[in-house]
Amino acid sequence: MRRQANGLTPGLKVLVATTILCVLAAQACSTRPSTKGEVVVYVAAPLSGWQADGGQTVVGGVRLMAERVNAAGGLLGFKVVVVAVDDEADSDVAVQVAEEIRKAVQTGSRVLGVVGHYNSGQALAAMEVYKDLPLIVVTPTASDVSLTKKGYTNFFRVNATDASQAPVDARFLVQKLGAKRIVLVHANNEYGRGLRREMLAALRDLGADPVATVEIPEGAPTQAKAVEQIKAAQPDAVFLAGYETEGYILLPELREAGVQSTFMASDGCFLYEFIDGSGPAAEGAYVSGITPDPKVAADSKWWAEYQKLETRNPGTYSIAGYSAMAVIAEGVKRAGTFDISRLTASIRLLDFQSLVGHISFDPAGDLKDQKIYIFQVKRGDFTPVSAP
Repeated sequence: MRRQANGLTPGLKVLVATTILCVLAAQACSTRPSTKGEVVVYVAAPLSGWQADGGQTVVGGVRLMAERVNAAGGLLGFKVVVVAVDDEADSDVAVQVAEEIRKAVQTGSRVLGVVGHYNSGQALAAMEVYKDLPLIVVTPTASDVSLTKKGYTNFFRVNATDASQAPVDARFLVQKLGAKRIVLVHANNEYGRGLRREMLAALRDLGADPVATVEIPEGAPTQAKAVEQIKAAQPDAVFLAGYETEGYILLPELREAGVQSTFMASDGCFLYEFIDGSGPAAEGAYVSGITPDPKVAADSKWWAEYQKLETRNPGTYSIAGYSAMAVIAEGVKRAGTFDISRLTASIRLLDFQSLVGHISFDPAGDLKDQKIYIFQVKRGDFTPVSAP
């Protein structure tokens, strides 16, 4: 197959977002030029299909951080080039993406790292390739606990894990909302199954075993079968461990079936697509977040810069992409080199404040300080109801 100049085969859907200091030398620029060359940071996320919006807003966050880095002279004098690649929320495609990145490394491209993958399943699949490459991987959103139990030395994440999310969500349901008959619904993917395990354990610790556990297909056009099972269990609360595409199908169908129980969803639904897709049914639903609300975390200057760069508003996970890129940048600054061993060691010693909160890693690559946020949908927006 013919290979394009960027080293990526045409068969893969590739979105190249290059952040540069000055577009043309003749243009008036107030920034300092970078002359040593380029370093590449890939962003691996769904850029097409049902999760495209979430992936694209993560890319926007990475681009903005790279823009700021380049405006300050780049990394060690090198211009940061952001290359976004579409994993289509598919683990097989994620492996193809990882293999393309491997080829880029092997053919001499100066690849610094990967921000991604967006979903736990794709991160797990791709890490089997990345673990042997001289690059840094920082996921902005993948929360499955198994990712940091495999001994990867070059993997980090800037979001809380499901081991932190589940106990907070369980306590909110049982102690805050007084739920006694909880139906636990989960998507049939790595993320859904992993969070189901964590939620079962957390609810059991509270003496609140679910009255039913229901597995649902990922991204299905209807969840009618699950609705029947849930309705038969007569719950006073339904918890969904799944993505927005399960949430905005399941919730309206539950309401149409007359199930008016409290509805709470995990971080996979902390996206405005969940609210928009659910329509009026979203009002009053609860959603947990593994990163903070960007309306609170980022100031007006950051929002204005993002809007100018991306010609759209940031999404809920744009600040996670921004912070993941910040981890790579801060690591390089501290190490003073792109050498992977020294860079990895440098990142493990980081201690700084980012838009997602305090960045400091444990030996496995997880945040030492993990925070979970609870929101309720009110008048078409996520309204904080519980903060760490």
